[in-house]
Amino acid sequence: MMTVALFQKLMPSSVDLAAAYADSGVAEVLQQLDQELIGLLPVKTRIREIAALLLVDRARQQLNLQSTAPGLHMSFTGRPGTGKTTVAKRISQILHRLGYLRKGHVVTVTRDDLVGQYVGHTAPKTREMIKRALGGVLFVDEAYYLYKSDNERDYGAEAIEILLQDMERQRSDFVVIFAGYKDRMASFYQSNPGLSSRVAHHIDFPDYSEEELMAIALLLLHQQDYQFSDSAHDAFSQYINKRRQLPFFANARSIRNALDRLRLRQANRLFSRLDQPLSRHDLTTIEAEDVWASRVFQGEIEGRDPSQPLTTIFDAP
Repeated sequence: MMTVALFQKLMPSSVDLAAAYADSGVAEVLQQLDQELIGLLPVKTRIREIAALLLVDRARQQLNLQSTAPGLHMSFTGRPGTGKTTVAKRISQILHRLGYLRKGHVVTVTRDDLVGQYVGHTAPKTREMIKRALGGVLFVDEAYYLYKSDNERDYGAEAIEILLQDMERQRSDFVVIFAGYKDRMASFYQSNPGLSSRVAHHIDFPDYSEEELMAIALLLLHQQDYQFSDSAHDAFSQYINKRRQLPFFANARSIRNALDRLRLRQANRLFSRLDQPLSRHDLTTIEAEDVWASRVFQGEIEGRDPSQPLTTIFDAP
């Protein structure tokens, strides 16, 4: 029988953390995150801290030091379009590469995926979503809709209870990330203290600055072989300023939608010149007139019928 002294003698006396980091492939995921998302330095810093914690935890295990499974359930707060879904995917990949998740996939759900319409319907729906997420991440978007304090007959509380049970019972086989607006998530956790105590990492996603939004626009245009003319660049800078002041601004998502409409206007402008040949510059350049045609400059939100009130178009706070 091996004695404790002999066992300790056979154990390695040190761990090469740099080699472990390189072998894990985590650096590749972090680099991909930097390339995908402009800004968000506080978020990226927190993700690196979590990766460092897990690498060190694994190193401690290799030296047979006392190690407890770190809490990995998370909360992402912030407005739409700030990169929460993208970060969830990269977190799942990091956890998979470090051996904390078997698969590293992400299953995104909302209230409709978890909560049933009648007695006995919620439990099987919730358990089915958890089953699909095993080995990966269950991303619960707009999680506060699970709880409706003004309706005692609502079945959302049952879904929360099942999540609570499995977040503890199966904590080594899947990670839950709750996501939504910051103020609503705060109320959600206050109403469900047991849930809050099981969430180890609370990460806030700030809104993008105007400079960051312009950088996102330029990156998206470049990826699609488009560019702004100088005057269009200046016009779109003013567009960003105006759009941020209007309701339901969704950060990068709003920028992406705006670029889609710019391409539409550019195509329509070029189509009106059927009698003229089109150069590469014509086909790739967004002009100022394509930007100035936006209804945003009249104080309206694009993509909606201006004759209808906002509350009938959007489900937003």
